[in-house]
Amino acid sequence: MINLQLLTSYLTHQFTAKTRHGVHSPFVYNLVDKVFYDFSPRPDYKPIEELRAKLLADGRTITVTDLGAGSHVNNNKQKQVKEIAKNALKPKKLAQLIYRIVNELKPKNIIELGTCLGLTTAYLTKASPKAKVVTIEGCPQTASIADENLNSLHLENVNILTGNFDTVFPEVLKHEESLDFVFVDGNHRKHATLDYFNWCLPKIHEGSLMIFDDIYWSKGMKEAWEEIKANPQVTLTIDLFWIGLVFFRKGQVKEHFKIKI
Repeated sequence: MINLQLLTSYLTHQFTAKTRHGVHSPFVYNLVDKVFYDFSPRPDYKPIEELRAKLLADGRTITVTDLGAGSHVNNNKQKQVKEIAKNALKPKKLAQLIYRIVNELKPKNIIELGTCLGLTTAYLTKASPKAKVVTIEGCPQTASIADENLNSLHLENVNILTGNFDTVFPEVLKHEESLDFVFVDGNHRKHATLDYFNWCLPKIHEGSLMIFDDIYWSKGMKEAWEEIKANPQVTLTIDLFWIGLVFFRKGQVKEHFKIKI
């Protein structure tokens, strides 16, 4: 079934978004030119994409607990790992873009909401190997597969926590003095997304980056994205359609960019 709203938003984005040549901010131009549009191969990509291929062929069936479906009742479904890999993993192009952003910024701490099977987690961890990485997954059996995958890549600087974001995330934030990089990729509802954003604000600093996934997925997510852009602490956003980047750079005129990738 085609999501007509998503399709309409995508076409609008394609008509209104700029390439690097339409960007007049030196910071954004550099990011677009050297990071977004850097399609050269990197050694870290190969083992992760080999893992993706294995997951796409993995016939194991697990019980998926969905805590972000907009209901207070858990929705448990039997799914094959390969079905989850096909429908829920970030596409290679987007996952590698996120890798390059993290590799450029080299955050000391990374928090991911929505581990899934751990593929994007692997890209985040490889991109900044000295960072402390915490990833939160709502489904225990999915988290178990992710843990298996991260171990197969010998990634040791990452900790998977399992449970409802609404209870686990605040506990994680208590133990962080400041936040360098937060990737919100789960529970795609307006109020939940705004809660996660607002919870982070007291720990944000000038070099912080928050990335929100699926900002056009629904009317509620589009509204959440507009509220985030309007927040006084936000000075710069970059809308890549599939994800939205939020910066908090002080002393900069508030600007919003739409970029084609």
